[in-house]
Amino acid sequence: MPPTPSARRQRVGIELRKMRDAAGKTTAEAAAVLGLDRTKITLIEQGLYSVTPERVLTLASEYEEGDSEYVDALAVMAGDRTKGWWEEHRGLVSAGLLDISEVEHYSLGIATYQICHVPGLMQTEDTAREIFREVYPPLRPLNVEARVENRMRRSELLTRSNPIEYEAIVHEAALRMMFGGPAVARSQLKHLLTLSDLPNVTLRVLEFRSGGFKGAGQAVMYARGPVARLDTVQLDSVGLPTFLTETNQLENYRSIIGAMKERALDPAESRDLVSSIMNTL
Repeated sequence: MPPTPSARRQRVGIELRKMRDAAGKTTAEAAAVLGLDRTKITLIEQGLYSVTPERVLTLASEYEEGDSEYVDALAVMAGDRTKGWWEEHRGLVSAGLLDISEVEHYSLGIATYQICHVPGLMQTEDTAREIFREVYPPLRPLNVEARVENRMRRSELLTRSNPIEYEAIVHEAALRMMFGGPAVARSQLKHLLTLSDLPNVTLRVLEFRSGGFKGAGQAVMYARGPVARLDTVQLDSVGLPTFLTETNQLENYRSIIGAMKERALDPAESRDLVSSIMNTL
């Protein structure tokens, strides 16, 4: 069985396919430019065969892609062969969680909105453990602990020496969930307040009384890439996460997040509400 391609290799392939489709070129024409068999182009576009930065530039030129900043960023992605820390968890957590870890690691900024859970990167170890114990089908204790470790490693993005810019819109419902009981919930809200004090973190709460909200109500992560065309939207789902990369999809979720920010409380009011809920526990 061939090794599972990294999220970045898959994204390079997706973007090359987009370019080829936009140029109206066939896989045979692309293959001829590189001196490869046409099946290799299909494998490259599926992320199953690596492509060098030089070949990315050659294909982009053949496809007459005029956005040089985008092409250069894609070439850098193709040339990165670094194995990330998440590879330590391969076989212990799902491939989807490894992909999320990779997308987060390379993003330049993250925005998220959550309706039922506190955002993963803002969860305490105890909260994460209780959430993973509720996963269906049930996980073995070893896999629960591996997921908790993976989540804690991911959360270091917020507190490392060069922390990521992180913006979280959290529905009041998520703040009132009591995974693990009152003590765990109280500790979780206290942790949320601590993180919201960081200069790189912005927390906004969407109150019950604010009415409805944009979108379908599922958890969303918007990861900012080196250029807007390489942004990524990740949607939670049962089983594997869903990644969206089409331009219109990215634009839609930018608009949805913007609309939710306008409806949510400002950061100071959000902290006050979190404190108020915490003090009732």
